[in-house]
Amino acid sequence: MSDQYRQAGVDLEAGYESVRRIQSHVARTKVKGAMDSIGAFGGMFDLSALGMKEPVLVSGTDGVGTKLMIAFAMDRHDSVGIDAVAMCVNDVLVQGAQPLFFLDYLAVGKNEPAKIEQLVKGVADGCVQAECALIGGETAEMPDMYDPKHYDIAGFCVGAVEKQKLLDGQGIASGQVLIGLPSSGCHSNGFSLIRKVLFKDAKLDIHATYEELDNQVLGDVLLTPTKIYVKAIKHLLPDEKIKGMCHITGGGFYENVPRMLKKGQGVRIDMKSFPRPKIFDLIAKTGNISMAEMANVFNMGIGFILAVDQADVANTLAHLEEIKESAYVIGEVTNSGQVELVW
Repeated sequence: MSDQYRQAGVDLEAGYESVRRIQSHVARTKVKGAMDSIGAFGGMFDLSALGMKEPVLVSGTDGVGTKLMIAFAMDRHDSVGIDAVAMCVNDVLVQGAQPLFFLDYLAVGKNEPAKIEQLVKGVADGCVQAECALIGGETAEMPDMYDPKHYDIAGFCVGAVEKQKLLDGQGIASGQVLIGLPSSGCHSNGFSLIRKVLFKDAKLDIHATYEELDNQVLGDVLLTPTKIYVKAIKHLLPDEKIKGMCHITGGGFYENVPRMLKKGQGVRIDMKSFPRPKIFDLIAKTGNISMAEMANVFNMGIGFILAVDQADVANTLAHLEEIKESAYVIGEVTNSGQVELVW
């Protein structure tokens, strides 16, 4: 034990206890190919276990952003780990890749083992949902960088797809139909705007219930974890009917949808074709924000979009219904070169 290190603000014993607490959570994320590497310097995964002929690795990294400020205010830390996983695996999924493994990074002002366990439990929950293994991570105690009650969490995911099945946008064509999968709420985007509008400007109470939210606690609604779409998409991929996919994250529809299109292509989306979570109406009304601007920041109720041929729409919807996944026909691919949102 280093007494001087502890006096400097870093408690090695607390770190050891945190590791002991999270081991059971890590264990339940094990999948085919994952190797027992917790405690080693590097996490390991046996790619040959997948039996792929020409595997292409697809990687993604992200964090949770200022949604963490909501977790601090609510003193709830069991769900933001799901967000960290979701933001990475949903990005990897877009190119048709199966998420394989995840590593997390926690930076804390003070190592509180019970809180660390809650954070990693959330990461493990997300990995279970995404059917990928948590094979390693890092917890850094930095007392001069962070307030004792604050932390940051980020992650890194690697997925794999057969080279010939990689979705790179080349299969997108005008006239194809867009199918939207609903979001669970704000996911992990736009929280700097949310906090300004709802708390700095309007002074709403994060612990209060609001009629506009069906009398749910505002903080609980905002902390709803980002939806993970892995199981739904893995259920569809074997049919090879999906021509392109898009994850609606920061930048909303205007920034993210063009990322799955070829040059000169556009989309027309009927914004009335799917239900809009009430939190978005509360944000728009409270902040006097136009719907066009809202759609440039938030997912507005659609977190993931698929492009399929007209002839494959019914079959795709039926497959999603088999696993009780809601889905909506929300628009089509065009040659307009623009993202047209019809309100």
